[in-house]
Amino acid sequence: MKPVRSLARIMLSGIFLHSGYRNFMNPERLAPTAKPTTDRVAPLLESINPRIPTDTVSLIRANAAVQMGAGLMFATGRLARPTALVLAGTLVPVTVAGHPFWNNDDPAARVNNQVHFLKNLGLFGGLLLAAADTGGRPGLRWRTGHRIGHSRRSVQRAVRTARREARIAVRSAATARRIPG
Repeated sequence: MKPVRSLARIMLSGIFLHSGYRNFMNPERLAPTAKPTTDRVAPLLESINPRIPTDTVSLIRANAAVQMGAGLMFATGRLARPTALVLAGTLVPVTVAGHPFWNNDDPAARVNNQVHFLKNLGLFGGLLLAAADTGGRPGLRWRTGHRIGHSRRSVQRAVRTARREARIAVRSAATARRIPG
């Protein structure tokens, strides 16, 4: 199954590498579309840290750089689960800012944006699956439950052994009391 996972990661990361590079090199083409969204996010970013750039072009470049870095790591299998979540996170502002089909009056533009919105929604779902994929190994939940069950059985064995030894000690004490001397 590993070759299938590797190929799927490469295929899924391709769009992020390509669009990340394209958006990093030419963020000005997206600025007019992204400006309404970045204007709403800018006060939040300034409240977090005033040194964070809040202009539209810088935010587009930052998102593109994260997409390229995380896409490359995801494609190579380095920290695949966390990078899948990072890529899913970068997809949210791109989808909301880039494909607001609910604002389109032109039916053709509305349909085009709906298709891209749904495509990004599908990518988001694929990234969530990749983030949950344990690569065939047991997940943290199973390992924790297994460890708890193992510990519970160990404690039960220890209790049974202690009870058995206590019964033996009680019998030995009773026998010792009966022996004169």
